[in-house]
Amino acid sequence: MTAPTAGRSRNMAAIRRTDTKPEVQVRCALHRAGFRFRKDLPVVTRGRRARPDIAFTRQRLAVFIDGCFWHCCPEHGRSPTINTGYWSPKLARNVERDKLQTEALVADGWVVLRIWEHVSVEAAFREIADEVSRLRDGVAAHGVPIAN
Repeated sequence: MTAPTAGRSRNMAAIRRTDTKPEVQVRCALHRAGFRFRKDLPVVTRGRRARPDIAFTRQRLAVFIDGCFWHCCPEHGRSPTINTGYWSPKLARNVERDKLQTEALVADGWVVLRIWEHVSVEAAFREIADEVSRLRDGVAAHGVPIAN
């Protein structure tokens, strides 16, 4: 195991779990457009807890803004080159946790959007706004009516 340098330790300590720049930008755009939502809301489903970055509780829409490195983006994620014995399993656990959280939320009646951090604020806003609109109208993402 490679010992972390002082600079690396400082860098890692500064990484935020919530209020990342992409999250804040998307939330600001939604709020400016009049959307109201909960931020970092703990949602307990059947045996699993999730904390969506943005939650529309009435529509049961959970939005996650996933970081490319931390969630292994197929387009921008990269494998660590240092201390791979630690990082590779950690990143794999993140991906597995995301999958289990998504499955649990969907099984509990939530719609889940996972948006990569590299997606533009405008595109993320449009995807979320469109989904909220569909859910308000009682239609799921694929045009299937939602049972009430």
